[in-house]
Amino acid sequence: MIVNTCCVTHTASAKSRQYIRKAKKLNPNAVIAVCGCLTTVQNGELNDLGENTCLINRREDLAGILKRIAVGEIFFSDVKELSPCPPCLRLVATGQNTIIKTNNDDNIKCKNNLTPLIELPSLTSFKGHTRAFLKVQDGCDGYCTYCIVPKTRPFVHNKPDDLVLQEARALVAAGHKEIVITGVFLGAYGQQTVRRKNWPDQQNDNLAKLLDKIAQIPGLARIRLSSLEPGDVTPQLLDIFCKHRNIMPHLHLSLQSGSNEILKKMCRQYDADNFREKVEMIKSRLDKPAITTDIIVGFPAENDADFEQTVTLAKEVGFAKMHVFAFSLRKGTAAAMIQNPVDKKIIKERSKILRELDKKMQSDFRKQFIGETTEVLLENSTSQPHGRAERYFYVYLNNSTSSLKANELIKVKLIKNEQNGVLGELFY
Repeated sequence: MIVNTCCVTHTASAKSRQYIRKAKKLNPNAVIAVCGCLTTVQNGELNDLGENTCLINRREDLAGILKRIAVGEIFFSDVKELSPCPPCLRLVATGQNTIIKTNNDDNIKCKNNLTPLIELPSLTSFKGHTRAFLKVQDGCDGYCTYCIVPKTRPFVHNKPDDLVLQEARALVAAGHKEIVITGVFLGAYGQQTVRRKNWPDQQNDNLAKLLDKIAQIPGLARIRLSSLEPGDVTPQLLDIFCKHRNIMPHLHLSLQSGSNEILKKMCRQYDADNFREKVEMIKSRLDKPAITTDIIVGFPAENDADFEQTVTLAKEVGFAKMHVFAFSLRKGTAAAMIQNPVDKKIIKERSKILRELDKKMQSDFRKQFIGETTEVLLENSTSQPHGRAERYFYVYLNNSTSSLKANELIKVKLIKNEQNGVLGELFY
């Protein structure tokens, strides 16, 4: 059995370990192949998994390794057979388990010409989903102090334009009307590092150029970008948004905190004023854009004044949605060494304040569109069909017909703002 893990937050790590144990309990005689980010972080979290567990810290030929595990070869094969780059691979036997360790090993974690290029896998469909996700970039060497990702994926990789377009066409041919362009650090597409100070001229137009090409694919009705930082929003990128109607007026712009002191401690590449400037730029170019964001509550040393600055900035922007996260301490990150942690009770109180504000701002954002018509991509065709509007909020139909099907793009008149979305009726 294969368990793909995540370690971005403490909760994600705990759930990953829970699924591993559940897999072993349900299949006591099976070999459990554990892959994903958690296997690359050697912090002791996977030390007590018992026998017949194979930890795969290798991504260059994951499918090939899994095949060899299935037939038992992996337990006795010569390490040199597994990789054309032996220094990047060690096979470590621990009882009846096996750990495959590659270029994320601390002893060899360095950028050099021998580092093998990891090809990002291609996808042709997302069965059961109306939206498809197209990953064009992977890896991050930004080292935000709260983030474990650079420890698990320190090398920045980009999918070539021609392969991106080939994959996008295949997704459209499979019936997907909407594609979300994703990456670990999407704004660094085409660069070898995510640190802007190391970019030529400290700017990057590669994402804008790629988006322009994707938007011209016949039959692609909708495009969204997964997540950007303020520095990724350029006049050139907004030019492309304005040029193509199938690029949705929705940007996810990560804030994390409205306090410059906290942003500096987080090692973010912007401050609060930079964020404000980019929001104003977006609003000046796009019609009533949906701007969504992420906010971390309770970062070490966050005081009342820091939190109030976050609340103030959120109100100024009027986010269409905020994803509010309580700070999750991860071993191996710089933030884990910062003194003066915030009390859990205070974190809970601040999170509640932001979530209540989020409900109000979501409602206020949707309210301005009542009486207008919008296109909705249906996600289901149940008794009350619903789907996402262009600006990402949910629309529920009150005059559904049996002829409607999931993945249909329909025109809807918005008639009533409700708690979880907008009530609408088919517009003929």
